[in-house]
Amino acid sequence: MTLIKSISGIRGTIGGAAGAGLTPLDIVKFVSAYGTWAVAQTGINKIVLGRDARVSGTMVNNLVIGTLQGLGIDVIDLGLSTTPTVEIAVPIEKAAGGIILTASHNPKQWNALKLLNHNGEFINDAEGNKVLAIAENSSFTYADVNDLGEVDSSKDYLKTHIDLILALPLVDKDSIAKANFKVVIDCVNSTGGIFVPALLEALGVKTVYKLFCVPDGNFPHNPEPLPENLTALSSEVIAKGADLGIAVDPDVDRLCFVCEDGNMFGEEYTLVAVADYILKHTKGNTVSNLSSTRALCDVTESAGCNYFAAAVGEVNVVNKMKSVNAVIGGEGNGGIIYPELHYGRDALVGIALFLTHLAKYGKSISLLRASYPGYYISKNKITLTPEMDIDALLLKVEEKYKNQPYSTIDGLKIEFEKQWVHLRKSNTEPIIRIYSEGESETVANNLAYKIIADIKEILNLA
Repeated sequence: MTLIKSISGIRGTIGGAAGAGLTPLDIVKFVSAYGTWAVAQTGINKIVLGRDARVSGTMVNNLVIGTLQGLGIDVIDLGLSTTPTVEIAVPIEKAAGGIILTASHNPKQWNALKLLNHNGEFINDAEGNKVLAIAENSSFTYADVNDLGEVDSSKDYLKTHIDLILALPLVDKDSIAKANFKVVIDCVNSTGGIFVPALLEALGVKTVYKLFCVPDGNFPHNPEPLPENLTALSSEVIAKGADLGIAVDPDVDRLCFVCEDGNMFGEEYTLVAVADYILKHTKGNTVSNLSSTRALCDVTESAGCNYFAAAVGEVNVVNKMKSVNAVIGGEGNGGIIYPELHYGRDALVGIALFLTHLAKYGKSISLLRASYPGYYISKNKITLTPEMDIDALLLKVEEKYKNQPYSTIDGLKIEFEKQWVHLRKSNTEPIIRIYSEGESETVANNLAYKIIADIKEILNLA
């Protein structure tokens, strides 16, 4: 059993002893802490709640609602929803914050409390630490019987979310409808099975083949939208003669595509393609995290604009986007952040923008993919002894490559013309994660192996 407490929320496996998993006692404790913090920050006694379709969702939802009511907080319960939908609802409702019950791409035995501030954005490091401190010290007081919170389950934010997307100037419903796309979708039996078909219908897509769209939480495959988990989608695209396939994760904040020939468009290129479309119409800065593909930088500079890198983590990307007034940003895991709508990863707006782009491009999705710079990311790690000083080790690697362009805003990233390597230490175990990118798999792997050899040499000299 596992329980992980971090600034982005509380996640863990369902069951086990209190403190060793996401048990009812743990859920009540951390929701009590978050609710106490949110009301103290804003003076508002209202929280928006939504969940994905995983099997523990009803149980966790009931506990969260009861706890918030017990604190005297009113709850806007969206029920089966998506992470971006809750993010949109929070400021519209003028709520103190929001909670999304989802463990994102984790398997079904996991669930989590994702925590939002009053802007509908993920709480930051300082805010997260305050919530954890309140939980640690049980610094919360429950309401008297006459002051319990109320629950409103009447709101339909599916339509609101879709209407806001359709109202965006760069979403062209007519072009999408005229393209007459045939689309296969894989919604991993979560809430994408409700929201994605509704969005496609609103966009005028008439032919939609559904895979795993029953929102019962019984994930038919590993829910992370990676190539090895999307073989059924790939096969169905070919079998149906579809123009493309669309896959989302359980809470619909990650997005990837399959080409008409069954090959992967590449989740790293979801953001690249959407940014390409945005920059054709709105000149401005772009942002992604340090571990995302260089292709976004290439596309941005080709448009005569500036690219900026942020530390890994959605809240870090959002903060950087705000500081440089970026027109588009996100993460290489298929996360699209389009501030014209809201500052959060949103697969639904990503679908609408991508389909508009593809419709106006007028050629196949595989040709669109071929129009972008081709890069490959290699992901490796080194396990060290628990007593090893990883920070000191990274400093030695930094010294070795001090004549190369490098960044230390999140671990160590070193650039070599069209190649880069990013070293980050894990916060939970003695591991260095080593991501490298090059213009081919061989180049990326060789760069990673070179850095790994350097680390081993440094350790031998220590």
